[in-house]
Amino acid sequence: MKNNLIETIVTLCLVALAILLLNPFHFWMPDMIVICMLAVTLGLFGVFSSFILREKVEDERDGLHRTLAGRNAFLVGSGVLTLGIVVQGYTHTVDPWLVIALIAMILVKIGTRIWSDKYL
Repeated sequence: MKNNLIETIVTLCLVALAILLLNPFHFWMPDMIVICMLAVTLGLFGVFSSFILREKVEDERDGLHRTLAGRNAFLVGSGVLTLGIVVQGYTHTVDPWLVIALIAMILVKIGTRIWSDKYL
């Protein structure tokens, strides 16, 4: 992601909304505010995704940085999901969304690797 002010603002707003949706300070939030926050989060994620999808590789170093960022993001995401599954496993209440997200990440990673080895 290039150092663009709009991209930085969108990213920071997305992170802030995600944290607020966790309700870390246990503020009481009416359902309408939560629904509005979810809609804004969905919209911001769409904008953020468009920034990721429109990235262009300009040289080998750029490609290496993009690959490294993708690899680190995958490892952190799958690590957090696995940790969540393990922690919830101790209470015998594993949230199916954690497992579904982890499986989806793994399948897309493997599928993309197979596809890129075959067609690129």
